[in-house]
Amino acid sequence: MQADLIILIALLLASMWTVMTRSLLRSAIGLASVSALLSILMFKLSSPLAAVFELSVCSGLISVVFVSTISLTHPLTREEVMQHMKERITRFWFLPFIVIVLVITFSFMSVRPSLIMLPREEIKDVRIVLWHIKQIDVFGQIIVLLSGVFGVVILFKERIKR
Repeated sequence: MQADLIILIALLLASMWTVMTRSLLRSAIGLASVSALLSILMFKLSSPLAAVFELSVCSGLISVVFVSTISLTHPLTREEVMQHMKERITRFWFLPFIVIVLVITFSFMSVRPSLIMLPREEIKDVRIVLWHIKQIDVFGQIIVLLSGVFGVVILFKERIKR
């Protein structure tokens, strides 16, 4: 159980570092480390197929594509870097506070992740699994979906500005 907590804390720190760092290359490496830590969690949760897919595609292939793309971009001047850092800090200053609030909220919630796999005979209805046994997983999927939508909105907003 303590190893799980260490992995979760490392995953949280690597995620924040990936978002907050100013270097695209460091962000790509951070994304690969987040993906590798996530695959370790998936292996521990008895999902080897999902873990192998996460490790090979997300941590491996996607990182290689990102690093290749980054190597083709032109470097920014010092003034552009400083301006970008100021914009990023003003955009993400609240992120550590949100993480702290979410950790405190989850610690007081009655929803606890179910790490014990049930025998197949006991699972009769998908609704019971989703809403009673795997509530935290559904909540995590909702967060990932909303994060993707938020990311796409930001990308299109940046494109419209230029």
